[in-house]
Amino acid sequence: MSPANEFLEMVQQLDVAYRHWTGARLPAPQLLSEDERLAWLHAHAPFALLAHGTEADPLFYYANEQALASFKYPREQFIGMPSRFSASPLDRDMRQTLLEQVTAHGIAHGYSGYRVDRQGNAFMIHEGKVWTLVDQQGVHLGQAALFWPDAERVGQLD
Repeated sequence: MSPANEFLEMVQQLDVAYRHWTGARLPAPQLLSEDERLAWLHAHAPFALLAHGTEADPLFYYANEQALASFKYPREQFIGMPSRFSASPLDRDMRQTLLEQVTAHGIAHGYSGYRVDRQGNAFMIHEGKVWTLVDQQGVHLGQAALFWPDAERVGQLD
């Protein structure tokens, strides 16, 4: 399987689980074919999309281009990194509380807070959503997140 197809399958997995919890698809411009939509979510979305697995110390296994730009990591260093490192040590308790809410309720909406980039610089995330990833049989696959790195652009898809 080509890397591009693998990314599209991962985005589709995030989209299906998001729809499971919200009844809506991940935000994207209308009038795109399904493949174009998935490719746009991966490469051009103005919001970050990322996912971690179910390990005891969960590891990132997906990040779209905006997530990589926000955290300032190359893909090969971000994928496989423990997701707790996305928050500074001071913000990890708040992040863990959020993840526990998602585990209990399936999804959490409207989260804003600080994350930390590769250089250790804090940045604010806006209107975050975190949801449980489940497959068609309801098996828990991890958790996914969507956040906006720019408060001025929340909700804008162009």
